[in-house]
Amino acid sequence: MKDNQHNSSVNEHSILYGDKPEEACGVFGVYAPEETVAKLAYFGLYALQHRGQESAGIATFDNGSCYSYKDMGLVSQVFNESILANLQGQIAVGHTRYSTTGSSLKVNAQPAVVDTRLGKLALAHNGNLVNTLELRQELDRRNGQYVSTTDSEMIAIMIGKEVDTGKDWIEAAISSFKWCQGAYSLVIGTPDGIIGARDPHGVRPLVIGTIRQENNINRYVLASETCALDIIGAEYIRDVEPGELVWIDDNGLTSKKWTEASNPKLCVFEMIYFARPDSIMGHDSLYAYRLRLGEQLAKESLTDADIVMGVPDSGIPAAIGYSRHSGITYQEGLIKNRYVGRTFIQPTQHMREHGIRMKLNPLKDVLEGKRVIIIDDSIVRGTTSRKIVRALRDAGAIEVHMKISSPPVTHPCFYGIDTDSQDHLIAATKSVEEIARQIEVDSLTYLSEEGMLKVTSQNPQSFCTACFNGNYPIEIPENIKRSKLMLETV
Repeated sequence: MKDNQHNSSVNEHSILYGDKPEEACGVFGVYAPEETVAKLAYFGLYALQHRGQESAGIATFDNGSCYSYKDMGLVSQVFNESILANLQGQIAVGHTRYSTTGSSLKVNAQPAVVDTRLGKLALAHNGNLVNTLELRQELDRRNGQYVSTTDSEMIAIMIGKEVDTGKDWIEAAISSFKWCQGAYSLVIGTPDGIIGARDPHGVRPLVIGTIRQENNINRYVLASETCALDIIGAEYIRDVEPGELVWIDDNGLTSKKWTEASNPKLCVFEMIYFARPDSIMGHDSLYAYRLRLGEQLAKESLTDADIVMGVPDSGIPAAIGYSRHSGITYQEGLIKNRYVGRTFIQPTQHMREHGIRMKLNPLKDVLEGKRVIIIDDSIVRGTTSRKIVRALRDAGAIEVHMKISSPPVTHPCFYGIDTDSQDHLIAATKSVEEIARQIEVDSLTYLSEEGMLKVTSQNPQSFCTACFNGNYPIEIPENIKRSKLMLETV
């Protein structure tokens, strides 16, 4: 469910951060008594910073005691050496957050920590539940005590309530998952070990890695993406499977399929845009996949032009792929200011009119007098696309042809991605030709859904593509649908 308490206007948001859907969060967990686990968690979260920039937190477990620290801000702003030194232990769980359920407040930062009869548990969640109303009613019946306004805390409280009935950590987690409908990839720290789990559809990613110790003992790591393993020198083993629970303790890793109703539906936008290009999904490099998207785009829509360029950074691999297949020269036409962070300082009116240049500045010597193909991974509202096109024309481009390496986004996400309500998605209310006129391009082409899935080299049925076609794999309650869908599609 979308957080309705953002302070920035759509215009200010698009100027600073881009006209993109926002990822929900990143999770990390490690069991490594020989290591400084808080530092491993810090660097793991640092690698997952792109998945959430609003808050960060780490909880550690040290022989039964739990220590935690979380605050608003980037990982590098929240933590320092002295804070990490106070997070002692053998187990660490970490989280970076972009709020989709619950407002952007410190109280909603994760991991969510709750008390149980077996000690504290710390839960980090990536995803979004769709049955929070029913879950809250059940917890109210059990006298659940809330600190935050998030569905993540509800999952943690439910597990705690199940533990308090006499169940062990694994039994309690499995009992709780049966109450949860929606998307959830979880890392749960306890005094005895770590749980990693995914919902039966595996909508959000979760991977397993190992750190080999000098005594040849393998210690295990869980993370949203493999880039968080790379940064700490861990080796990727495999994904946590949809509907699987893994338990990590001093004896290593054990696996339990907690439901037989698994039906893999990984969010395809993870492949297209959200995850880092140096991460691996489905044993495939995402950089390589995005190159293939560009090649497929060239096969489907070849346009005569002088140069191909990508919108930094997410459009660049597809632009290189397009260039390779088409033979049209690839060049950088936009330079990205990589140090534009979140700011509450409002730009001047003059800066708003040229707002895209706070983040992207065109290269006049590359663009002047050129017919340009510009490639991006998606168009959501169209506001930033129009600003980019105007900047290219101001720099001297005589033609601008925009190509998108995914299909039109016509439906909002209910599973952990912060997208606008459907009436604000430009492709939900306008034809391709109308969008082209609105963003002021000479032509606009989207990649076909078939082409997008074909180049995954995986079973096309194993992906969630609801944002492109409205086929939601997990049933959504009517009241939630009405909060984001246009009435005629409810």
